[in-house]
Amino acid sequence: MTSTTHAVTVNLHIGGTATAPENGRFFVKSQRLTGREIARVAAATAPDAIRAATAAAEAAPAWAGLAPAARRTILERAAELLEQRSAEIAATMGQEMGAAAAWCGFNVKLGAGMLREAAAQVYSTVGQVIPSDVPGMTALAERKPLGVVVGIAPWNAPIILGVRAIAMPLALGNTVVLKASEETPATHAAIVQCLVDAGAPAGAVNLITNAAEDAPEVVEALIAHPAVRCVNFTGSTRVGRRIGELAGRHLTRSVLELGGKAPFLVLADADLDEAAAAASFGAFMNQGQICMSTERIIADRAVAAPFAAKLTARARALVVGDPQDPGTQLGPLVHEAAVDHVHALVQDAVAHGATLLTGGEPDGLFYPPTVLNRVGSDARIYREESFGPVAPIIVVDGVDEAVDVANDSEYGLSAAVFTADTDLGLRVARRIDSGICHINGATVHDEAQMPFGGVKASGYGRFGSQASLEEFTELHWVTVSSEHRHYPI
Repeated sequence: MTSTTHAVTVNLHIGGTATAPENGRFFVKSQRLTGREIARVAAATAPDAIRAATAAAEAAPAWAGLAPAARRTILERAAELLEQRSAEIAATMGQEMGAAAAWCGFNVKLGAGMLREAAAQVYSTVGQVIPSDVPGMTALAERKPLGVVVGIAPWNAPIILGVRAIAMPLALGNTVVLKASEETPATHAAIVQCLVDAGAPAGAVNLITNAAEDAPEVVEALIAHPAVRCVNFTGSTRVGRRIGELAGRHLTRSVLELGGKAPFLVLADADLDEAAAAASFGAFMNQGQICMSTERIIADRAVAAPFAAKLTARARALVVGDPQDPGTQLGPLVHEAAVDHVHALVQDAVAHGATLLTGGEPDGLFYPPTVLNRVGSDARIYREESFGPVAPIIVVDGVDEAVDVANDSEYGLSAAVFTADTDLGLRVARRIDSGICHINGATVHDEAQMPFGGVKASGYGRFGSQASLEEFTELHWVTVSSEHRHYPI
């Protein structure tokens, strides 16, 4: 990534070299709020994707054979560089996606933590000795790297999810190709640059950027490449289905972290102040543009009214404005289509009987924190992911109905339950169809060492430290015979 007086130039990074695409084409990434040019970005096509995967394949044996301590040193150094460059990288992220400073800073912090956690896991590829019924035979199950792993990262948390796509695969001995988001190419390029500058050898880490119209052919070329053993994708369920179909066709492993419609249960005995604080954070942080965002607040009728009042007060107090202003808490949505989608859902909910308690009127790319009360199952927002700053409240009678409503969704990523009774909270959490559930905590929560992923239309597979062993290594059965064996023929 190189600077000019007006913008940065984002090249591809293939086989240790920053390079232009074969066709020489670049596209311009502009800041949506101002129209100012941010970056001139390489527009890769299928031949470039093939070059990147081939470079990763050529580098794979040496990287896998590197001493774990050497891989650990590179990952730790990359974390240090990410932190040292935090101001610049966070500013780039904010310009590309319109995020407020707090979200950008948190991305850098957790991204560095993920690199350090990956560094700590380089020795975790332990196998086991399995007792054999054959006299004199020792049987081993060894963990081996897969080879080449493709990571496809989204724009909404570009540092966290860009790092997550490649850090653990690298730690476990795989080489990687990161396919950047079209919305945040310079941010994703900065992650790769940190790893390259930390000493990652040529071909171990590769970067592909592309124009939006070329994404299908680029992704297919990566997945179809015979050296690619796994693809991990974070993004919409619609695109994830396509990734899963392609991976299945080519017998390529896939890890998919997709959409969400996180339920947030407020039971009759909940601490309403704590619940309102967590719901406000979960629904409105990063303008609701997080896969774990609180998308359905399921409140017991006994406490629904006072809870709604507390949440509404919090929503009205949030500061919406210029993301470069340190006082801003909510910035703009990512683009005009996102605003149109959110507003259509709000209008539809009101048309179907919901009460608009606050918000609900867009201002360009800005959408205010919006609270809808008494949302019914006939409203689109009951089922459709809004990916915006909207908190729909659904009123229920009792725990069983709350659980039924929570599970009345095709999605199953994150969930939350608020109750004063921890035992009840655990029982309820175990009944909810989700990969993650927090008792007396927000739906938005992530830590580098935790198993992260969903069920149903929210995908399959898990990211995070030990969980990544299953996804990014394979078991190799090896036997050693020390005694004479008799064979029947």
